[in-house]
Amino acid sequence: MAATTPSSPPVTYLSMHGDRHFDGLADKFAAGLYGSVRGDIRLAVLDYLLPRHLELSGQPVLDVGGGLGQMARWFALKGHEVTLLEPSAEMLARAREALLDTRVTLVQAPLQALSEQAPGPWPLIVCHAVLEWLADPRDALMRLAQALVPGGQLSLMVFNRDALRLSNVAKGNLDKVLEDRLAGTGKRQRLTPISPLTHGQIETWASEAGLIIEARAGVRVFHDYLTTRELDPAGLDKLVELERRYCDAEPHWRLGRYLLYTLTRPAGAADRPSSFSTFSSGA
Repeated sequence: MAATTPSSPPVTYLSMHGDRHFDGLADKFAAGLYGSVRGDIRLAVLDYLLPRHLELSGQPVLDVGGGLGQMARWFALKGHEVTLLEPSAEMLARAREALLDTRVTLVQAPLQALSEQAPGPWPLIVCHAVLEWLADPRDALMRLAQALVPGGQLSLMVFNRDALRLSNVAKGNLDKVLEDRLAGTGKRQRLTPISPLTHGQIETWASEAGLIIEARAGVRVFHDYLTTRELDPAGLDKLVELERRYCDAEPHWRLGRYLLYTLTRPAGAADRPSSFSTFSSGA
């Protein structure tokens, strides 16, 4: 009887906190999210929205989960001193290469270590496309709120669960939608977030954190529903114009693959407790 070889344990891309991490996936992440028209549109819409939503006065910026460094570079080139917090060593190495000519400080740490590694408090925090990769996004938002100075702003972008549902219906994945199997598992190389979020969740959690939603918009409100993804340069320019025109208009912003929020901690807000155990309720 032939000897059997023990099977290797399945590869997982989950951290000790149960969050999705990107060590071993930097190439796939860079190509899938930024090396494409999707990434171009995302950055073009943010370049349009952020100066309208944020009070940019050269203040220090904390970029939480800053990944490959695109947003850190955007703020640094506008005169901000930026600290980029990122748990993945591989992603951080890529960011270091992209930020050589900027004033950006790199810190390897997860969001859960924010109070120890970059306590602030900060006048401006950027956290784009991070919460949807965490096992407990509500707790993460509480930690971000705690790190803001009174009167400070949080630029938050999250993956839209409702848009994910619509996209799956458009693709014909009807059973998947009926069974509400929208979230990724984090156990494979696919880049489907483990905790896609809704506008209602952000509204509720922001209120619980003592934050005020000052502005909201959708990012990629049209692109993901195109019947063809092949666009010539003129077609891409027209699509970007449409994305910018309708990104914060009703009802189109609600269709965005990402939802972008500007949240403010009211001036004079009392400090919250340093322990977050009372806030934690899972994803």
